[in-house]
Amino acid sequence: MSQITKRALEASLKNLLLKKPLDKITITDIAEDCGINRMTFYYHFKDIYDLVEWSCIEDATKALEGKKTYDTWQQGFMQIFEAVLENKPFILNVYRSVSREQVEIYLYKLTYNLLIGVVDEKAANMAVREEDKKFIADFYKYAFVGLMLDWVKNDMKEEPQIIIDHLSVLMHENITSALNRYRTDNNTSKTDE
Repeated sequence: MSQITKRALEASLKNLLLKKPLDKITITDIAEDCGINRMTFYYHFKDIYDLVEWSCIEDATKALEGKKTYDTWQQGFMQIFEAVLENKPFILNVYRSVSREQVEIYLYKLTYNLLIGVVDEKAANMAVREEDKKFIADFYKYAFVGLMLDWVKNDMKEEPQIIIDHLSVLMHENITSALNRYRTDNNTSKTDE
C-alpha cells in the first residue's frame, strides 16, 4: 500500500507541475490533488524535495534495469534520455525551480551506478584498485552529466542518439585502455607514461 500512495503522490506532483512551478506548489496542494490528508504525505515524505528525489530515483531505476554492462551502456544512457523526455515538464521545472545542483546530484547517482557496472565488468580479470575504478567511473560520470545538463538547459532539443553516438566514439576502448594503465600488476607505474 505504501508504494501505491507514493506513486499517487508522485502523479499529483507531476500533474501540478503542468500548471505551476515547483516553488509555488505546497504539500496541501499535493494532498488535495491526491485525495489524502497532509499527515499521510508526511508519513511517506519529509517534504516536497524528498518526493522529488524519490520520483527521480524511481524513474531512474526503471530506466536502467539490466543496462549496466559495456555492451548495453548506450542503451542505458538512451533510456535515461527517454525517461527525462517522458518527464520533461517535471525535469525542467525541477531544474529551474530547485537548482541545477539538485538535478546534478540525481544524475550523478544515476550515471555512476551505470558506469561503475561497466568499469567493473571491463576490469574483471585485471588487478585494479577500487579507487582507480571509481576514478574512471567518476570521470565519465561528470562528462555525461555535463552533456545531459546542457541538453536540459537547451530545452532538450538535440536528438539524444546524436549525443550518445558522440560519447560512444570517445568511450570506445578508452575504459579498457584506462584500466590497463591503472593495473597494479603492470611493471610500469602510472607516472612513467
